[in-house]
Amino acid sequence: MPGMPGTSARRRHIAHLHLHAALTEAQYRDVIELMSGITPHVQAVPPDAVQLDLTSALRYFGLSPYDVVQLAKMRLKALYGIDSSAGLAGNRMLAAMAADASAPGDTTWVPLGQAADWLYPRPVTALPGVGRGTAETLRRYGLHTIGQIVDLPAGTLQRLLGAGPARLLAVPLQHEVGGQVLERDCLDPAQHHRAVLELAGQIGQRLRVEHQIAGRLTLTVRYADRSSTTRTRTLPEPTSHSPALAASALTLLNALGLQRARVRAFAVRADALLPEGDAYRQLSLDPGDDRARAAEAAADRARRRFGPKAVRPATLAD
Repeated sequence: MPGMPGTSARRRHIAHLHLHAALTEAQYRDVIELMSGITPHVQAVPPDAVQLDLTSALRYFGLSPYDVVQLAKMRLKALYGIDSSAGLAGNRMLAAMAADASAPGDTTWVPLGQAADWLYPRPVTALPGVGRGTAETLRRYGLHTIGQIVDLPAGTLQRLLGAGPARLLAVPLQHEVGGQVLERDCLDPAQHHRAVLELAGQIGQRLRVEHQIAGRLTLTVRYADRSSTTRTRTLPEPTSHSPALAASALTLLNALGLQRARVRAFAVRADALLPEGDAYRQLSLDPGDDRARAAEAAADRARRRFGPKAVRPATLAD
């Protein structure tokens, strides 16, 4: 529930710190060791940055994520005389982008539920992988902001940039499972069903790992002639429950009527993301729903321990 003690500790909080100093290798190692006193989860980003996963450190310090970042910056300044700027967000890519947007000494915090609002007006050059050539191509078509890229159909973006560059523009507020490429151009509706079901399950797992829920689902179908169709559906209620995601994805698939279509690949994307604490569920008198969610949680624990294929739905068993 929102506001309950410990809820924020279960959400991921990543800090990206830019170090405004020219450091030797020995000095950089000292910085890493210093940051290990904040959290054991420190990732080096040489030559002049570090990333801290603060998720497990918040309860120890009893501070907000923002205040823990300020503590890290103060220690850098007090012990080594290093000025820094920082970005704080729910994933590494977004934290790095927030740090890039921060003036020296400042910290930019992008709360999980505000990622879309923060990203949409930012220039496309803020996205990793967008160089001058790509930015110039997008500008010629009137595309200047990340929001314009997000709202563009995937097929259109690929036609403008090519498949490779288009894939690099994966925006952190979206979760997309890249195309399920079929063994050959496929006419079999049962294989179409199986592919989409597996992709929806993967989306659900990723959302639950990152403690997020999705409000919208998009299905893209790529055909043998390299054309594609994209359909989007707003979910009845925001969720990370795989059966609910699968039901909506299959509704999109069935509405396309692909009985005679030669399909080469599928992709599923979830967006309109929110923190899982904002989830609500319609009351149900069906005890099977609670059992299904309990089984899903147990399966997630098994996958974390034994690998992503440790537990699979019976319909996807080999």
